[in-house]
Amino acid sequence: MRTGAAVMATLRHYGADTVFGIPGVHTLEYFRGLTEQGFRIVLPRHEQGAAFMADGYARATGRPAVCCVISGPGLTNAATGIGQAYADSVPMFVLASVTASHTLGRGRGHLHECKDQRLIAEPITGLALHAGSADELPELLARAWGALTSGRPRPVYLEVPIDVLAEEVGDGWRPLPPVRPEVEAPPAGALAEAARLLAGAERPAVLVGGGAAGASAQVRSLARRLSAPVLTTVAGKGIVPDDDPLCAGQALKRVAVREWLADRDIVLAVGTELASTDTTVDVLPLKGRLVRIDVDPAHLPGDYPDALCLQADAAWALDRLLEQLPAREDSGAQADVRELRALAAAAAPPYRGWHTRVLDAVFAGIPENARVYSDMTQLAYTGTQIVPMRAPRRWLHPSGFGTLGYAVPAAVGAAVADPDAPAVAIVGDGGLLYTAQEIVTAAELGLPLVVVLWNNEALGQIRDDMIARGIEPVAVTPATPDFSGLAAAMGAGVEAPERLADVPAAMERAVRRRGPVLVRLDEDVLGREQR
Repeated sequence: MRTGAAVMATLRHYGADTVFGIPGVHTLEYFRGLTEQGFRIVLPRHEQGAAFMADGYARATGRPAVCCVISGPGLTNAATGIGQAYADSVPMFVLASVTASHTLGRGRGHLHECKDQRLIAEPITGLALHAGSADELPELLARAWGALTSGRPRPVYLEVPIDVLAEEVGDGWRPLPPVRPEVEAPPAGALAEAARLLAGAERPAVLVGGGAAGASAQVRSLARRLSAPVLTTVAGKGIVPDDDPLCAGQALKRVAVREWLADRDIVLAVGTELASTDTTVDVLPLKGRLVRIDVDPAHLPGDYPDALCLQADAAWALDRLLEQLPAREDSGAQADVRELRALAAAAAPPYRGWHTRVLDAVFAGIPENARVYSDMTQLAYTGTQIVPMRAPRRWLHPSGFGTLGYAVPAAVGAAVADPDAPAVAIVGDGGLLYTAQEIVTAAELGLPLVVVLWNNEALGQIRDDMIARGIEPVAVTPATPDFSGLAAAMGAGVEAPERLADVPAAMERAVRRRGPVLVRLDEDVLGREQR
């Protein structure tokens, strides 16, 4: 067996079952015997699509996928998708080739050559490794898989020179057990102090991020035990169902909501960076105590030096706290939630009412088991705040890195992972043209993909921001293609409702169809009813 096949056999042994990638002359040895090893191979049309698909797969399942890229341009093409996965704590195994060992660092113009390819990957992965020989690989693979499946999930990167990939490995090659860093449990005294503070709080609040996606039941139990309102980040959407009477939703960007939060005597933050992408401020101005639960020590205490910090898995830590917390009377938390929702709605941008009507029509035709992947578009920004989700990992958004072009390939990855659940991509006309070619991938595989195109023939958010700052809105109204014709040419069905009342039926037809469908929502056409 050659080294490339041995690497893939090891990943299969660890539990990987899907590879997203485009074979190239430098990665051929990775693809030797893949089908015999039981891998499913998904061929995207661009390496950026491969990374976004692996991201979408991982967010849907909670399990890592493999993104396989060639040396040089394969990695640089995929870098945006890898960076998005890094920012949003998504597990992804990025497997790359690199030029032959004797060429490394010499700058002689070899095919796909980079000065130091590993340094491209290092800032956008949790661990970036170079294998200098086949003998090193079992240990490196064990380290990489261990890092990928413990602690804070982030992409890992492994590169192997093409000459090493082609070498024969001996019969002694065996996968090693994954090497997972040991994490000590928080001291019992810290847990007891956190429980004491929470039990004594008069005005508690809970903030929940994506790091608590596996602790939905515990978060809900704790919120009820404390009688505390729950605010979520975008990544935390659905951990507490949005229609739960204790869930105030994703409202931290509103000044009035942050002012309310500042007045709490204790705030429990679970699995969240407390990043400005969710709060719009670098540091929340909290007057009371902050208790942070996070598996990543880099965030503890972070920008909150007085916080009581528990480095632990969210579910484990919440279970320990629940053992120590008594039940309490309703302290008016449900009334607080109603107030918070009203405050958030009052501070919403002027387009929210119109977007709400559009989204109501869209989601009237979507089953509850659908997964929604949204792009950086105004309709999605409204949706993350007002569309109710009742489970985690159901609305997925590129929060941290904030890249355009995420939604379509990420939804393809979700459809690969779970073809029985419709995958819905919500994307603007600008973002669609970044990665529209991946509709072809969905058509080739017959995947249940519904692309909801919000077409306002503009980079709408940037246009509005320019106008708000007194800048002439230039370079924000690009010419757009015939999106219906483009989708049809890629093998997709097309729905183009002209009235808002027709949107639910169009969505229902799109969901029922085998294969991808573009649902084109032209704002100027649908908006005629509003004029």
